[in-house]
Amino acid sequence: MREIVFSAIYQFDFTEDVETSSAYLERELSFFAMDMEMKLMTRKYFENILRRREEIDGIIRKHLMNWTFDRLASTDRNVLRLGTYEIVYESAVPIEVTLNEAIDIAKKYGSEQGGKFVNGVLDRIARECAPVAKKDL
Repeated sequence: MREIVFSAIYQFDFTEDVETSSAYLERELSFFAMDMEMKLMTRKYFENILRRREEIDGIIRKHLMNWTFDRLASTDRNVLRLGTYEIVYESAVPIEVTLNEAIDIAKKYGSEQGGKFVNGVLDRIARECAPVAKKDL
């Protein structure tokens, strides 16, 4: 599910067109055997990340150390958007799950160093921005 969301927001990063990216998301969903609940969750993540993109990007910017948002590789930027969204807005998902999944996606679609970078940024975001109840999961 996260890889599909990542792929769709990555696509949006290049087109800046919701219709094209939504069509891409739907095409990706058609390739995978998912139950309806998982498809709904995938769409929810995608729509909420785009809706809250400026806020999410602001959180990421605040937690970058010795780096600027504009210098981020597109893969890292979009993995960070996905991870930040999940940390801040999806209270039922444990932080460790989010971190592990984000690192795996960053390594798979970017580089080994991307995984380490994403881990460091999301760890800082989790410490400062995760809801208190989530930190106890």
